[in-house]
Amino acid sequence: MSAVEKMEEQLASLSIAKRSMLREEPAYLLDVDVSKPSTAESSGFVAVSCSNKSIRIYNRETLNFLREYKSCPGVLHGVRFAHACDSVVFSACSDGTVKCWDIRLASQEAVQIFSGYPANVFISFDINCSDLIVCAGTEKVEQDTFLVFWDARGITNCAGTTKEPLGVYSESHNDDITKICFHPIEPNLVVSGSTDGLVNVFDINKDNEDDALISTCNSDSSVSFIGWSGKDYKQVYCTTHDEGFCWWDMAQLDTEEPITRLHVLDVRDAVCVENNSLQYLVGGLYHEKADKLFLLGGTSTGDIHLISCGTEGLSLVGTLCGGHSATVRSFCWNQEDESLLTGGEDAQLLLWKPGAVERSFAKKASMKIASSVQKRVRVHNSSLQSRKK
Repeated sequence: MSAVEKMEEQLASLSIAKRSMLREEPAYLLDVDVSKPSTAESSGFVAVSCSNKSIRIYNRETLNFLREYKSCPGVLHGVRFAHACDSVVFSACSDGTVKCWDIRLASQEAVQIFSGYPANVFISFDINCSDLIVCAGTEKVEQDTFLVFWDARGITNCAGTTKEPLGVYSESHNDDITKICFHPIEPNLVVSGSTDGLVNVFDINKDNEDDALISTCNSDSSVSFIGWSGKDYKQVYCTTHDEGFCWWDMAQLDTEEPITRLHVLDVRDAVCVENNSLQYLVGGLYHEKADKLFLLGGTSTGDIHLISCGTEGLSLVGTLCGGHSATVRSFCWNQEDESLLTGGEDAQLLLWKPGAVERSFAKKASMKIASSVQKRVRVHNSSLQSRKK
C-alpha cells in the first residue's frame, strides 16, 4: 500500500473521540488552532474563535473547557498559538489591534497589544514560524488596504504594553485582505489572499514592497482560504468564496513551465459525491508524510467530505458523518497523532481520531442560533454577488 493510499485509509477511518459544546451561549466556531506541547507532560491546548466575540481555550486531549477571553468592543478574526510557547495565543480584532494572551495567567487582560493605524479594521492575521513577526490584513477603507507588520519579540514579559507597527504593504491588494499565511519553515515568506482575487507571495526580508512581491497569482474570485503545500512547501493553494480551488507551484517561477498545477472553478461540480451533497469548502490541509494535499468540504447538515488533490483533478476520499448537525466552519489537522479538530455552526467542537470510539452518550443536538449571530455564511458574499451582476 502506498503512503497516499495509507493516508487516505487513515482519513476515512477517522471517528469522533471527544465532543465539546458551547451550551451557555451558543455561537459559531469560526477558527480553531492547536498548540504544540512545550513539555512531555503537557497535553497542549485548543483555542477557538467564536462568533460571540470570544476566544475559548480547551485541553487538547480531553476537550475540557479551561477559560475564555472576551474581546469587546471588537469582533475577533482568527486564532493562533505561538510556535515556541504553547500558552501564548493571538487573535486579530476589528478594533484595529492584534491581541495576545498568556493562558497561564488568571488575568483577562491581553499581555500584548499590537496596534494598527487609525481606521484599520483587521480581518486576517498570522505569526511567522520563528515567532518574530506578526502580520495582519485590513478591510478596504475608502481606497486603502494594508498588510501591517509588527515585531513580536518579547511577547511574554511585557504585560499590557502596546506595540506600534514596523511598517505596511499597501500597493499589492485593492480589496479586503481575507487571509494571511506565513510559510511553515521559512520565516521570511508570507502569502496573502483577498476579495480582489489575488494571492500574493512576499519575501519580507526585502527592503520595499515592490522587491518583496515574489509572485502574484489570480484566483479569478474572492479568496476564502490559503495554504502552503508540497515538498519544502514550495506550492501555494487557495479556495474561494464561490467554492473554487487554485493550486500553484512557486518552484516553477524561474522556469518555462506553467506555475498552475490545477484550477477548478467550482469544486462542487468537479467531485463526485453522492446526492451532490458537497455544498461548500472549509479549507485545505497538506499531509507531509504522504506528500499529499487534501481539501475539506461539507454539507449544511454537518457531514464532512475529505477530497484528495492531484494535478489530474480532485477525488473524494471519504465522508465523516454523525458528528456535526450544521455547517462546519473551522478545522485544525494535527500531523503528530493524525487527528482532526472541527468546529461548526452547531456550537460543537469535535476531536476525530483514527479508529476512535466516542465514550459519550450525548445526543447530537440540532441547534438554531438567534439571528443576531447568523453572520454571512461566507465572508464577503455580498461583494461577490454584486460583482457577478
